[in-house]
Amino acid sequence: MTDVNLALILGAALLAGASPGPATLTIAGTAMQRGRAAGLALAAGVSSGSLIWSVSAAFGLGAVMLANAWMFEVVRYFGAAYLMYLAIRSARSALRSGAPELRTSAAPSLRAAYAKGLALHLTNPKAILFFGSLYAIGIPPGTEPSALLVVIAAIAVQSSLVFHGYALLFSSAAASRIYIRLRRLFEAAFAAAFGAASWQIFAARLN
Repeated sequence: MTDVNLALILGAALLAGASPGPATLTIAGTAMQRGRAAGLALAAGVSSGSLIWSVSAAFGLGAVMLANAWMFEVVRYFGAAYLMYLAIRSARSALRSGAPELRTSAAPSLRAAYAKGLALHLTNPKAILFFGSLYAIGIPPGTEPSALLVVIAAIAVQSSLVFHGYALLFSSAAASRIYIRLRRLFEAAFAAAFGAASWQIFAARLN
């Protein structure tokens, strides 16, 4: 680990993971609307997706995808389509009047929340670019596999704490009361954020 700047790598990963984006917005919205269990399940899905991309980038899959542009393009279009789907759902919710129906989630709904979080992160091309850059710049050539595994584990633990922290924060009673009072405003903001992210991904060009 002498040649690996773990603090710098974790700092970059923290900024990327904790900053507002589709994953954190979805976790916050799910936790406020559907409760703590659903928020934590979705956060677990996002964390799993993050781990998958981290491992893939560490062992060269990110470089392979970027070298074969069609693979990256497939993920990019799937990601843009999925975010647009979330934008449409949020917009429809914002247009619907009346009080929201807050509920606790049964086991199938928790599985669906996990799958939603996993799909959200696996179809995020920015995750590929981020982890690919992180390992390409932060890990020197010839780094021992044991050191690489330490980095992967450290990023996974940190990401999981961040995403699950969002779920716990926004599932509080105070957050739920605010959501009930401002539901349509929240949903409109989510729709705009998802729509903007979808367009950015769709319109981006890989150089």
